[in-house]
Amino acid sequence: MKKILTLIFTISSTLNLYSQNTSTEITVAGDVADAQALIEAFISPLGNSLCSGLNNGWYNTAKPHKLGGFDVTFTANFVLINDDVKTFNINDVVEGDLFSGENAPTILGASDANADIELGTIEYKMPNGFNIPFIPVPVLQAGVGLIKGTEVKVRYVPETKFGNAGKVSVLGFGIQHDLLQWIPIVDKIPIDLAFQAGYTKVDSEIDLVDANGYVDPGSANLDLSATTVNLILSKKLLMFTPYIGVGYNSNTTVFSVEDKFHIANQYLPVSALTDYTFSSNNNFRTNVGFRFNLAIIALQANYTISEYPVATIGVGVSFR
Repeated sequence: MKKILTLIFTISSTLNLYSQNTSTEITVAGDVADAQALIEAFISPLGNSLCSGLNNGWYNTAKPHKLGGFDVTFTANFVLINDDVKTFNINDVVEGDLFSGENAPTILGASDANADIELGTIEYKMPNGFNIPFIPVPVLQAGVGLIKGTEVKVRYVPETKFGNAGKVSVLGFGIQHDLLQWIPIVDKIPIDLAFQAGYTKVDSEIDLVDANGYVDPGSANLDLSATTVNLILSKKLLMFTPYIGVGYNSNTTVFSVEDKFHIANQYLPVSALTDYTFSSNNNFRTNVGFRFNLAIIALQANYTISEYPVATIGVGVSFR
């Protein structure tokens, strides 16, 4: 979050400095929109990566639990960060003439990029990224079988504090339904085909700290909503069940911090840069994996092909 704070503070203070030097008040909606676009381009790959991880781990077979059957499963989802989401082109992001520049790192990009951005005649540095190769997203969920080949799933983590850094909570719901039961004759084929959908909401509050002690930024909220819908096909072969899923991911990131930064007894009005919803990120996905059963223990591994690829391993206790 210090990277995000640095970017917002830099853009805000530079806008103020530009206004003072040129006697130009920054009130044009397009200029504010371009400032927002820069912040979004820098932050959004982090939100998109986390949501891609949250959209995994919902299933490990196309066969839902029977009535009363249940499982408790833990998955570790590793979102693999490719080069395409580590940089963005400043000139491609902005539409007006106030900001200009070329390639810059996102928050996931290089830690030593030293990219320049110009605001009129003022030149300053974009913050570097963290150079992250992958992001782990652990998920714990439970599922229970209902009637008519339907299974419901739930994910829940109560509001949890992480020392003095902040707090986070997770809530998610999913459903899986057997489709072959509704197709005459086809339901006798020894495969399983199901529809699956899941929604996960993550609310986080993170305390921001300025290492130089000049800014009292308070806290920030980075709230994520991840939705996925899939068709799953699987075939059980004794203890081994390979499966494939094709579907669609959608996610939204809402970012907000306090309306003002306190600097040397004065305030920078930056509310337009500190409270808005990023554009939804939507993409198709293909998931290939397998489950291996040892009595009531179910082991799983899969790989998701999408804009943000994900490798998943998991273990659970399952009573069919």
